[in-house]
Amino acid sequence: MSTTQGNGVMEQIILKNDVGEDMSFKGRLFSESSYFDEETGSMTRQRLYVTDQNHQVYTIVTSNGTQKERRVYMLKPEGDQCRISNGLFDVTVPIELLMLAVRGLCGVTGREQGDNFIATLEESLTAANA
Repeated sequence: MSTTQGNGVMEQIILKNDVGEDMSFKGRLFSESSYFDEETGSMTRQRLYVTDQNHQVYTIVTSNGTQKERRVYMLKPEGDQCRISNGLFDVTVPIELLMLAVRGLCGVTGREQGDNFIATLEESLTAANA
């Protein structure tokens, strides 16, 4: 697995999306990672972008050499809500509920572990939006 962090330069970006419309925005790469799944023979690349309007765009590209799947999600915080779009559908969820789901998906249990997780996530989002 590899991880990089972007250089802070905003540019016009267009991301191909197999689920909905391609996403176009002005932003910068914040982080990326990739890994190879030996069981499926697939390479997966994940990238996180930050837009000039402080939204986050998450893209996942998976390829097994013959097929490629591209998915893109834009997250727009709006007060205590977060609007998530995949280019086809939008869903708005309370940020507190979204954080609970993320903690569960990451296997975070217990109050202290959850508080540490949230603090780390908030630091990352603050750095991404700087």
